[in-house]
Amino acid sequence: MTTHSPLARVRAVAAGTGVAATVPYLTLKLLWLTGHPVGVGDGAAMDDLWLINLLTFGMDAVAVLLALAFVRPWGRRAPAGLLAFPMWVATGLLGTILVALPLILLSTLVLGPDASAADDGPDGLGDWVFTVVYGGFAVQGVALIVGFLLHTRERWGGLLRERIGDLPDSPTLTVQRTFAGVAGLLAFGVAAARLYWSAGGTAGLPAAWVAEHSRSLAVMDLVTALMAVAGTAALLVLVFRIRPERRLRVPLAVTWTAAGSLFGWGAWQLVVFGTVTDVSDPQKAVPGLLPLVEAAQVITGLLVLAAGAIALVERAAARAAVAPPGAGSAVAPAAPAAVADVESAG
Repeated sequence: MTTHSPLARVRAVAAGTGVAATVPYLTLKLLWLTGHPVGVGDGAAMDDLWLINLLTFGMDAVAVLLALAFVRPWGRRAPAGLLAFPMWVATGLLGTILVALPLILLSTLVLGPDASAADDGPDGLGDWVFTVVYGGFAVQGVALIVGFLLHTRERWGGLLRERIGDLPDSPTLTVQRTFAGVAGLLAFGVAAARLYWSAGGTAGLPAAWVAEHSRSLAVMDLVTALMAVAGTAALLVLVFRIRPERRLRVPLAVTWTAAGSLFGWGAWQLVVFGTVTDVSDPQKAVPGLLPLVEAAQVITGLLVLAAGAIALVERAAARAAVAPPGAGSAVAPAAPAAVADVESAG
């Protein structure tokens, strides 16, 4: 992809848009971190959320670096794994929001405002804060995913044209299928729990969540359940070579996004509960089921990633073995393990 090609220009616009979309969020977080509770009704609550605000500020700063890496020369030279892991998590976090937001908006149009939600959100956050934050997340998600896909197309475009049957039948196929099977069982449990909560079930939820359970949280539970089912189903298609004539890109994209969603949101919720939960307050205490489900999400995401990485590392090695000496390759041979992670995004 030349510097002046149409796709290069699209990638540059996507990167610039992604960086610009982080500015309102980073500004808001910086104000809160420096003791200026703009848009917050209960300013004292920000003191308890200082660490969470610092973490989220850092996460969005990483998004800026990712966007720049897709258009700058140093980004193409960077080890693939250095881009792959944060982009995997970002795709999962932002991709989930991209799926959930239209459903939340549609439910509001059809059913009206959610009467069960707090009037000003948690800690008295104004409505405009949610618009700024989640509107920015949606723009970031689209921009980063477009930029990453074009970066992947230039750097590892050969993968997007290959088929499921091109994955090698190797001695580790049993390991891959074992990982996929365990991930499928865990994902079934995650999906069942999230569907139950989405339908209004309350067992295993903190009392504060039950009191303030909103339609938006129900939609997020539903989307998480869909991610659990879709991600493991796509992985099973890959490791059992179902429909070998089909191209890799669709099941890879589903596996990448869904596994990133399970891992990213599961890990984030565990961090949040571990950071801000007051176990002495029965309204905030977390019953055993909720953290177990979140831990199962994290483990499922890692198992899916591991199985996909093994398959793609072996595919890269097999391709390198048959390539003539000195021939160019669509896969960077210096870092096959890291490349495998990135290629999962195709």
